[in-house]
Amino acid sequence: MWYVSTRGMAPRVNFEGALFSGYAPDGGLFMPEELPQLGRETLRQWSTLSYPSLVKELCALFIGPELIPREDLNDLIHRAFSRFRHKEVVHLSRLRNGLNVLELWHGVTYAFKDLSLCCTAEFLQYFLEKRAKHVTVVVGTSGDTGSAAIESVQGAKNVDIIVLLPKGHCTKIQELQMTTVLKDNVHVFGVEGNSDELDEPIKAVFADVAFVKKHNLMSLNSINWSRVLIQMAHHFFAYFRCVPSLDMHPLPPVEVVVPTGAAGNLAAGCIAQKMGLPVRLVVTVNCNDIIHRTVQRGDFSLSETVKPTLASAMDIQVPYNMERIFWLLSDSDSQGTRALMEQFERTQSVSLPKELQSKLSLAVMSESMSDEAITQAMGRCWEENQYLLCPHSAVAVSYHYQQMDRQQPSPRRCCLAPASAAKFPEAVLAAGLTPETPLEILALEKKETRCTPMRKSDDWTLILRNTIEEIDRQWTGHVRNASD
Repeated sequence: MWYVSTRGMAPRVNFEGALFSGYAPDGGLFMPEELPQLGRETLRQWSTLSYPSLVKELCALFIGPELIPREDLNDLIHRAFSRFRHKEVVHLSRLRNGLNVLELWHGVTYAFKDLSLCCTAEFLQYFLEKRAKHVTVVVGTSGDTGSAAIESVQGAKNVDIIVLLPKGHCTKIQELQMTTVLKDNVHVFGVEGNSDELDEPIKAVFADVAFVKKHNLMSLNSINWSRVLIQMAHHFFAYFRCVPSLDMHPLPPVEVVVPTGAAGNLAAGCIAQKMGLPVRLVVTVNCNDIIHRTVQRGDFSLSETVKPTLASAMDIQVPYNMERIFWLLSDSDSQGTRALMEQFERTQSVSLPKELQSKLSLAVMSESMSDEAITQAMGRCWEENQYLLCPHSAVAVSYHYQQMDRQQPSPRRCCLAPASAAKFPEAVLAAGLTPETPLEILALEKKETRCTPMRKSDDWTLILRNTIEEIDRQWTGHVRNASD
């Protein structure tokens, strides 16, 4: 399987190349050159599989046995999911009034990013050990990515990780999950800015191709293809758990409601759809609604500011995975995608070509939810089911309640739940409910923390470059000492 850049100006790479690259050298994102098409018989065979087994099948298609033999792949994925709290890894809760909630948060940090990052970290370490190499991972986070990325690589001998978190824009629990990890290979910075602002120095560092190559830099944000690959399994699992029967002609659709910020889960759903999975995608966002405006009227432009909301991990202005979706829906038109994205980077505003906007609105429906709609959905779900939703999950469930109240006929529907309510006690209280906090999260309060400030007046790019160079010096010294 080969991977090409959405902007068409970079050499194609195999899975290992895409895994270690993050952004392609031309600024684009890697996508499979060709998508396998899944027939009814394959879907029928996959329909009885567990979530980990689905991940294995998808990875086998997109990685190839010449890079990771099937037996090794099975071992890596088994190890990746070994610390999940639920025996199914991902669990579907069937609640009242046709509400299906797919719980993606049974990993160590109580968020869906554990699913893709624990697998990605296993792939990384597999290749690094074979090649006797070291990488430095650089991650910008709006909340959950940082803690899941740290958890997946903490203590790894071949990996250092630098995380930039937006000080005061994460919940207290999210911040503590990052700052209480004191392993030598973990470097956390608290940035005086929001999650879009802290992406700027990361983008600047990755734009220096020679620097990236010299220091073996990579990203674990959802720009990384490996994360999108694992997230495709959510859509297959949701479909198979909700579809009434695979004996019907044509196969019945299932509506998958995807709450999103950077659009990684949405890109994964669009790819699954293109491969032949009969899902109807609904993307739901908070009032930072660039994706909703893009779907509705082709308005891919920044708002004046990022508005803080209860669904804080979705307080994002630049949903970078939309680039993958534009490329996919424009039949791999890399020239058109490059022109579109370069204009967006220059002007922060672009109108989609009519044909692309029309394809997007056919592939995806969208809705934007206010904080009031979020708390109402949380309250109603508790009242009807004694089931606590996190505010991001409530963005999806709010759509379900809207459709129910309008008595809209629709196929079976599944709402993706990206995080546990335990991570967002402030939002639970705002909904007039009582938070339920597991003991391991309460224990974070008593732990020692480590976090280096990046102040408004600092040169963030310079600090980042200096940190990377220092890590490289230490690694080089360690290797030299080991060989003496």
